[in-house]
Amino acid sequence: MATTPGEINPYKFDAFLEWRKQLDYYGDDSFIQDVLKFYAGDKFGMADKAAREVSQKASYRWRDMADAIASPEKRPYMMHYDGHNHRIDRIVRPMETTVMEKEIFGEALFSNKTDPWVKLIKMFVIYQNSEACTACPLTCTEGLVAIVEQFADTPELKDILQHCREGIDGDFGIGAQYLSEIHGGSDVPANVLEAVEKNGTWRLYGTKFFCSATHADYAAVTARPKGSEKVALFIAPSWLPGNKEKEIRNGYSIDRIKWKMGTSELTTAELSFDGAVAYPVGPLDRGVANVVGVVLTYSRLTVGISGAASMTRAAREAKKYSEFREAFGMPIGRFPLVAGQIREMETAAQRTTAGAFRLYRDFLGLEGGLKGGMGNDESEAQKRHRFDIRELIMLQKITASWDAVDITRLAMSIFGGHGVMEDFSSLPRIYRDSAVNELWEGPRNVLLTQIYKDIQRAAPWYPPEEFVARILKGGKSGVIKLLADEIEELAAVKEPFGTDDISVDFWRKWDGFCHRLFHAYQDLAVAEVEASS
Repeated sequence: MATTPGEINPYKFDAFLEWRKQLDYYGDDSFIQDVLKFYAGDKFGMADKAAREVSQKASYRWRDMADAIASPEKRPYMMHYDGHNHRIDRIVRPMETTVMEKEIFGEALFSNKTDPWVKLIKMFVIYQNSEACTACPLTCTEGLVAIVEQFADTPELKDILQHCREGIDGDFGIGAQYLSEIHGGSDVPANVLEAVEKNGTWRLYGTKFFCSATHADYAAVTARPKGSEKVALFIAPSWLPGNKEKEIRNGYSIDRIKWKMGTSELTTAELSFDGAVAYPVGPLDRGVANVVGVVLTYSRLTVGISGAASMTRAAREAKKYSEFREAFGMPIGRFPLVAGQIREMETAAQRTTAGAFRLYRDFLGLEGGLKGGMGNDESEAQKRHRFDIRELIMLQKITASWDAVDITRLAMSIFGGHGVMEDFSSLPRIYRDSAVNELWEGPRNVLLTQIYKDIQRAAPWYPPEEFVARILKGGKSGVIKLLADEIEELAAVKEPFGTDDISVDFWRKWDGFCHRLFHAYQDLAVAEVEASS
């Protein structure tokens, strides 16, 4: 009888796969439980219960759905016309996406009845499945709810707020952000999309070039009121009342869906507005300030949470695989290079997670909530606290998104050739999604420049070295002094905006400093959690 290939080499991955199949994202992670317990305080019992419940969905049912929709044949596509030549611009998505999205939004994360810590831990658990057409819509909806809450002064805005926050008959509205135009993605003040008011109704005309979550019910849209030099903020429904079922869009067309490297399950499109009805939110001359100060702030917070979740999953799976996989007669985790890399991944995942929860705690303590700009109606202590939160959120965005790419790539390397196999694990998808997160909500260079300008503007009432000492209060004195001295020296450089060697060298140093500064903040968070355990 001939020998079968299986008899010659019976090797299987089943033990590792069974572990992965049975893993509970929250229930099996003692570190995140410790983090939540420390930072949520007396809200821990409620948040822990909610986390255990949502983890039963995210770790199994939603995980499998996220894996299923990641296959190339299930990418969303456009159907511009129906069979009767009516323009419908239907975004066709797989059933798993629509079902999972409905279930996740059904968690009512932005309801007044949902505690902020419950929302945060649920999002952290859900984001371990990476984008999966949920991370971007969730954070866009959160930002939309936050800004509309402040300015819901019309029946239309109140209805939109109700739909997105509390749902209507079990259906929860989904938000998006349409800010970028072809001539400058992050340069929102340069927007030329025009808003025209006639007989009390505002309509939008022009194009937007990067519009993610294009399937959403509502979008926060920046546009320049006709005759104005300022950019305003509007909420534009995708369909006017009664038209969603008829597939009649609200005065705009979806020109094409972009072919992206990552977040492929999420549509990002180019849009043309030709009279879309829109509702102004806040003062017409404060659109940019409200977008940056409120809407994008939530998005940047989410990038931190998403990066922490991605690194947590990547580090955990790489570690387990290193214990399972053998080479040259022993588990690969016993080789010193691999052991060191596993420690590096775990350290990065834990510091990013603890830092995100610490920052969220400080964010919740922001008196008066988010505002469009710094404002001058606060005490110096309040003003400094607001400044701290603003800068920390930007620092977290650039640090967590950068680290997530590095750590996921390192995790993939532990798997060898299997690390890039899309049907072997979710790590390639998480890697691609992490790379996209680096660019959304302000690329690294834009935020590094903004942080520098903020430090310069605040220096007369908030010396840079005091800023460092304040955000790192309770940390190691040697680290604080080193970073305080460094920022004092860097902040002394004025207008380093040339292309000469001195300017280039300054920005290289500033980049490295900002990364190390936020790592110190994250390390302080880990130390706090460990001391409390």
